[in-house]
Amino acid sequence: MTRSSRPSGPHTIRLVCAVAAAGALLTGCGSDNADSTAQPEKNAVPSRAVPASAPASPSGRLTMDQIKRKALIPAAKVGYEEALRAAVAAAPNSEPIAAELKGTPSNPYWETAVAASDGTVHSVRVDAVSGKVNQSFTESDDAYDKKRLAARLAKATVTAQQAAQTATEKTKGTVSSLELGDADNGNDKVAWSVDVVTTDDWYKTTYEIDATNRKVLHVDVDTD
Repeated sequence: MTRSSRPSGPHTIRLVCAVAAAGALLTGCGSDNADSTAQPEKNAVPSRAVPASAPASPSGRLTMDQIKRKALIPAAKVGYEEALRAAVAAAPNSEPIAAELKGTPSNPYWETAVAASDGTVHSVRVDAVSGKVNQSFTESDDAYDKKRLAARLAKATVTAQQAAQTATEKTKGTVSSLELGDADNGNDKVAWSVDVVTTDDWYKTTYEIDATNRKVLHVDVDTD
């Protein structure tokens, strides 16, 4: 469950996570004309929040990804925080490293991952309606992966909740995914990747947030 960018499957969540969509309704195929806004690391954190809404598509119609988000997100009665609490309870002496809302409108769930200080990862599936744990197992990562994750955990002083709060202060919406991993620009930085979906237009904004100081390193708005 290690990621240099973003893990996949339970490994996706390993944040080491965010997760590709396995029947997932959040990360789908979109058009190649996505509008994005990038914020270089050297710039200070934006003084103004990223707009909650991006310009409507010329046709005024929702894309396939927007339709999927619109169907899945309202179906989840349990948010990422409750899902992570359930995951930690299922694997004591661990801390959250990833969560992603997946499934279908009739069966939404959170694919989460928590890790012990030695880098041992537990994947925990939490029902997004009842909040109950449906599945929990220990990942069989090799010694190298565990060592890398343990190093990330030792560096990270920003929690999953704090990273999500930083993101939602910039863009008001619903957190659909978050993951701890290496920063995209390298330099041995550890960062949280947080996806926020705005429910007025169903766009997804991804924030990369420094896991040591909560600084916003990068912002990308997916209008697909």
